[in-house]
Amino acid sequence: MPDLLIELFSEEIPARMQAQAADGLKKLVTDALVERGLLYEGAKAFVTPRRLALAVHGLPGRQADQREEKKGPRVGAPEGAIAGFLKSAGLSSLDQATVQSDPKKGDFYVAVVEKPGRPTPEVIAEIIPAIIRSFPWPKSMRWGSGSLRWVRPLHSIVATFGAEGDEPEVVRFEVDGIVSSNITYGHRFLAPAPITVKRLDDWMAKLEAAKVVVDRDRRKDIILNDAKDLALANGLELVEDEGLLDEVAGLVEWPVVLMGAFEERFLDIPDEVIRATIRANQKCFVLKNPATGRLANRFLLISNLVASDGGAAIVAGNERVIRARLSDAKFFWDTDRVNGLESRMPRFQSITFHEKLGSQAERIERIRRLAVEIAPKVGAEPALAEDAALFCKADLLTEVVGEFPELQGLMGRYYAQGEGLAPEVAAACEEHYKPQGPGDRVPTAPVSIAVALADKIDTLVGFWAIDEKPTGSKDPYALRRAALGVIRIVLENGLRVRLHRVMSRAHTILAVQMHTPLISEKIAVIKQAKDIGFGEEAVRNLISDLRLAITKEAGEQFADKTIPIILETTADLLSFFADRLKVHLREHGARHDLVDAVFALEGQDDLVLLVDRMTALARFLDTEDGKTLLAGYRRAVNILRIEEKKDGRAFTGPTNAALLKEPAEERLADAIEQVKRRVASAVAAEDFETAMTALADLRGPVDAFFDAVTVNDQDPALRENRLKLLDEIRAATRGIADFDRIGG
Repeated sequence: MPDLLIELFSEEIPARMQAQAADGLKKLVTDALVERGLLYEGAKAFVTPRRLALAVHGLPGRQADQREEKKGPRVGAPEGAIAGFLKSAGLSSLDQATVQSDPKKGDFYVAVVEKPGRPTPEVIAEIIPAIIRSFPWPKSMRWGSGSLRWVRPLHSIVATFGAEGDEPEVVRFEVDGIVSSNITYGHRFLAPAPITVKRLDDWMAKLEAAKVVVDRDRRKDIILNDAKDLALANGLELVEDEGLLDEVAGLVEWPVVLMGAFEERFLDIPDEVIRATIRANQKCFVLKNPATGRLANRFLLISNLVASDGGAAIVAGNERVIRARLSDAKFFWDTDRVNGLESRMPRFQSITFHEKLGSQAERIERIRRLAVEIAPKVGAEPALAEDAALFCKADLLTEVVGEFPELQGLMGRYYAQGEGLAPEVAAACEEHYKPQGPGDRVPTAPVSIAVALADKIDTLVGFWAIDEKPTGSKDPYALRRAALGVIRIVLENGLRVRLHRVMSRAHTILAVQMHTPLISEKIAVIKQAKDIGFGEEAVRNLISDLRLAITKEAGEQFADKTIPIILETTADLLSFFADRLKVHLREHGARHDLVDAVFALEGQDDLVLLVDRMTALARFLDTEDGKTLLAGYRRAVNILRIEEKKDGRAFTGPTNAALLKEPAEERLADAIEQVKRRVASAVAAEDFETAMTALADLRGPVDAFFDAVTVNDQDPALRENRLKLLDEIRAATRGIADFDRIGG
């Protein structure tokens, strides 16, 4: 079957746009072909700095003929309807239509439209120009007097179509004065002459001979392997960088790896600064000395040509630029060390964190106070956590981080070490930003954990307080990432932290600092405990703690205004955490409905305990006892709901023992009381496996009850008592989870 080859030859395409452009061309062309009935066997896109290409294999030579029946109006319909039907069907008179009968609708006209298939080249000549003119470049330009917008000036278009062994034909079309042909061009400097090509294999081979490697992945392999070989030949190791490799593969068509050097005096600069300088300014790779583990004063650059002098002039030019950039970096590094971290802190007073959340200095103070309170809960020394929180943001005002923002945190560690701060403080300056993504590691040192949690929780509470929550796909302040960071830090370190109290305390610190309720001026009464998500006793204890803290710092009147707002904000934020936890656990194979079931219970804000409970519940529900009990529970709840709706009231336990007439209901009532006690005892001891074992003992009595007892007895007293017994089943399971929320 014939193959299609398309090549769009232009000036240099920015490296960052190349991969997306190749995928876009493939999708647009293949979708258009399939839409027109031209199915294909395979397609592959290619991209180099100066060309975007696509090969489509196994296309038919022409479209299949199409036959379509178009239903028209009923016989005797108005003339306007008849005329519209004839026009849409392409008929000149009703004589060309047929009449069909329908038992319900009567007789109506039908037009049989036969559409012969067109040759594939004719269809392609229609598709490609439209795609070129509307191609979705992130940025595009016009040039000369033409109207075409393309990423860079487009010079030529190759379009060939033909079967293996045949001479392919040129698919003829024109775009803005550029006529398609079978002519392309090789390397700009090494082989600029025109080249006549046929199909994919011929195109690739001739361009390779003309010093163009068209396959992006192959260019990457050449660069990586040659770089490793050259480093090894000089007794060094390549510091691999996948992002940089992607970028330089988009800058060259004929990659040549060369080695340059810089003065050893620059090795006084931290390795990360050297690497960032060389990478950002010259797109070069750095090398490591295996004997010392530090960087060597060598670098690798990727040239786009084979130079007559062996690349000496190219290397010398790169060395000049890198020498100048490293001189700047050394100046920044030396200047930052002369001006210590503490001297920078006053400048934060004049830097706004957010117009509604105060200055950076105020934010640092909030982090400091919260870190001190979190420290004992995570095994950190409060004094060290306080120092770390004070200095964790100081490197944002350094010259090096100003030049290379991606080094924030890391430079804070270097500067803290240089000033003789405690190792825990220095580590926290770097690690409090972590984790910054799903693949990033979490901090494990107690001081780093305390500051990282304080930083992220202050961010979340602050933006929740001013009602700047994520909406849809929009999350400008990376609040989802911050919540996931808190979840991972807590779970991966096994921390027993009560999030509700920590968040409430964070909001208290914020409210007192700003000295105004931050959600709204509306003063509301405390919501019912069920609306807040915690039991009455838990809420009372929390209110007592909040009132004591706020009254001490801002007065009783301010406490009265602020406490309801803090409770509402914290409850809403905990709900957001539940959603983030579902996402996190689902990515690790857990069921989100079980997260809902456990989170719905009173006071479930200890994430470690919650996950342990959910894991035990998942194992239980996978057993035969679990499945049967869940089925019995649903049967009980369904009966309850129906009867409660019928009577317009709820049936809640306890039952009246004197009205338990049947042996099966007596056994069930006894089993429920025993299970409740055993579950409560096991949960209090955090032994969820034993709690599940206790719950499994309900299976037999529940099954026996439904086999032997009629719930809706004619005696109203018996009926009510048995419905209350069903509610007791629900109450027994509530010691573990809210079974109403379990799906499946």
